[in-house]
Amino acid sequence: MSLTPQWLDELRARTSLSTLIGKTVKVQKAGREYKACCPFHNEKTPSFTINDEKGFYHCFGCGAHGDAIRWMTDHRGLPFMEAVKELAASAGMDVPAADPRAAKRAEQAKGLHDAMAAAQSFFEDQLAGIEGGEARAYLAKRGISDAIRRAFGFGYSPDSRGKLKGALKDFGEPMLVEAGLLIDPDGAEPEGGKARRDSYDRFRGRLMFPIRDIRGRVIAFGGRILGQGEPKYLNSPDTPLFDKGRTLYNIDKASPASRQGRVIVVEGYMDVIALAQAGFPEAVAPLGTALTEHQIERLWKMVEVPILCFDGDAAGQKAAIRAANRALPLLRPGHSLCFATLPAGQDPDDLIRASGPRAMEDVLAGAQSLIDRLWHHEVTASPLDTPEQKAALRQRLRALSDAIQHPDVRAHYAHEFRERYDAMFFA
Repeated sequence: MSLTPQWLDELRARTSLSTLIGKTVKVQKAGREYKACCPFHNEKTPSFTINDEKGFYHCFGCGAHGDAIRWMTDHRGLPFMEAVKELAASAGMDVPAADPRAAKRAEQAKGLHDAMAAAQSFFEDQLAGIEGGEARAYLAKRGISDAIRRAFGFGYSPDSRGKLKGALKDFGEPMLVEAGLLIDPDGAEPEGGKARRDSYDRFRGRLMFPIRDIRGRVIAFGGRILGQGEPKYLNSPDTPLFDKGRTLYNIDKASPASRQGRVIVVEGYMDVIALAQAGFPEAVAPLGTALTEHQIERLWKMVEVPILCFDGDAAGQKAAIRAANRALPLLRPGHSLCFATLPAGQDPDDLIRASGPRAMEDVLAGAQSLIDRLWHHEVTASPLDTPEQKAALRQRLRALSDAIQHPDVRAHYAHEFRERYDAMFFA
């Protein structure tokens, strides 16, 4: 038997939504409903309402909307089935037996999570052992404290093709390959009837960074080469647990820290770690790719306007504009991005070492709005001396506003661009 709509409706009916939400959010009675400051975005005046009779919550500020199950998945970060089981236990209901295929997938995921946890323990042990000396020296050189090392779970992968494979042999090679821990050079089948070649450890001779989901479970790894070799950073491949385009490094720590109203997006692992050590626990980083639409939406679940803080060099500024253009179709009332630019040639660690955390706060305080960043980029992109060049600027600005899907936001961008253009050329 699977979870029928009727069973789920009964579960919702037996759940007091105001009581459920009131466990973590201060709620107040307001007529036949309840109200609260929205937990999905930073606000001082309550715009979040809870209706027990209809069984839903709604925020008139950010549009967050859902029922008891949605609350458990979006606010608590639980997978759907775990949310259902927890609500059912509170309501005194028995959960029907899951669909066999779903049960098989859940069991497979559990096995993969166990394998990743075992790999994490192995890497941590290696870092503490004789072979981890070079990795420990690198961390000491970077000024990484023992507390930060433990908090982020640094490890070391020995420069060997089979040490991890041997240590985790009880999981079986197929599962370790599926988890992205081993490389199978032949894939599913060897080519042309050739003898099968042995699988081997994916990460070798690298400082290891565990990548965790929002619940703190290790789902992937990043590894930094310590000696000569390429690539400098190597991430796990996409697996049933890990989709790099949907994951943000340090999301498990940054999500609770974001309740202070700020999330900082930086370029890489070490930027996140340097900021954490300097007292900025709310930093995250994409995983070797440009910021994706899924990652932007994930950021908006934490704060309405995350701060993108990229290096001041050409590559960093190109990444900022790429993120700005990717966000345009997604914009909605209240939700945007802003952009803080580090001094040329400095990453967060350089800036903090040279000038202290206060300098980093000053950089963040000077963040540009999305529209300011786009405007500055377009007016400096090419000369504006001839009528044709000025007309080309107008076309580029129109293309930017046309890319916005929300009609109200699109209209405001078009109006603002038009006013700025007219003030520049016709004032």
